Amino acid sequence: MESEFGPSSSVPDRARRIRLRHLTCFVTVAREGQVGRAAELLHLSQPAVTKTLNELEVLSGAKLLDRGRHGARLTAAGHRFLRYAQDVTTSLDAAVAALAGAAEPAREPLRIGALPTVAGSVLPEALAELRRVRGDLDIRIRTDPNAVLLSALAAGALDVVLGRMAEPSRMVGLSFELLYAETLILVVRPGHPLAERSVSVADTLEHPLVVATSGTVPRHATEALFERHGLRLPVGLIETLDLAVARGVVRRSDAVWITTERAARDDLADGVVRRLDVPTAGTVEPVGVLRRSADASSAAVEDFVTILRDIPVDGTWQDFPHG
Repeated sequence: MESEFGPSSSVPDRARRIRLRHLTCFVTVAREGQVGRAAELLHLSQPAVTKTLNELEVLSGAKLLDRGRHGARLTAAGHRFLRYAQDVTTSLDAAVAALAGAAEPAREPLRIGALPTVAGSVLPEALAELRRVRGDLDIRIRTDPNAVLLSALAAGALDVVLGRMAEPSRMVGLSFELLYAETLILVVRPGHPLAERSVSVADTLEHPLVVATSGTVPRHATEALFERHGLRLPVGLIETLDLAVARGVVRRSDAVWITTERAARDDLADGVVRRLDVPTAGTVEPVGVLRRSADASSAAVEDFVTILRDIPVDGTWQDFPHG
């Protein structure tokens, strides 16, 4: 993308035209991963946010964000620019706080991002132990699809993420430490017509299906599972990442819930749902800890990651090396 100043314009010429509103808008979109959500936080319309981003890209002479149906993600140039844009906005916030006469700096919370499936299984046990060893620590939890969490982590809006690896373009500036792998399972309510016999993937098509939302790793794995059996997902799906919604639908109907094994682990142990005897080979996906590779982790992040490494989870946790 060519700047309005032309190829011969100097860096100071470009910098003078960039305003704080451009940087604030860019940092917010990078952090949230979605133009719509950023617009809400900034109290602007989506067209106004898009216009501001377009102006910034023209002024900087680079494409900073790829924007599409699944959200906004940083380009390689955007990753480089974000670091400095954040320095400006953070420094201004600190300056305003200093002028306001704040007696002491605000306590920084530990900001954890987690996939919905992880938030309901591994995370609670880790948080209980973290609370025991760091009782004075404020903790802020955010659950979102993997792509949104990685964008927020790269933008500095999160300190650590429990999630999955992504394509290389999304992993720029991030590191991944494998914790365990999980596979898909199919679950139903007790007394379901399919609960007491061996069934095939095709048999599940006789009932409503509850699946992960489009574009997520569990959804891709679900589609691949059906394709391996020469099938396609039917119309009339119930798509959700909300475990409470999925659980409620399954308990009150003959729906079949296709989810990760740890998402339904407690429900299976409590007898709330039953696992169908359906082979799901080939649906294994790794889950781990993601951090910004260029930043030194805080003591709180290190404590949290150490706790995660030490939690035993059904044996498969130890099946993979850490690092």
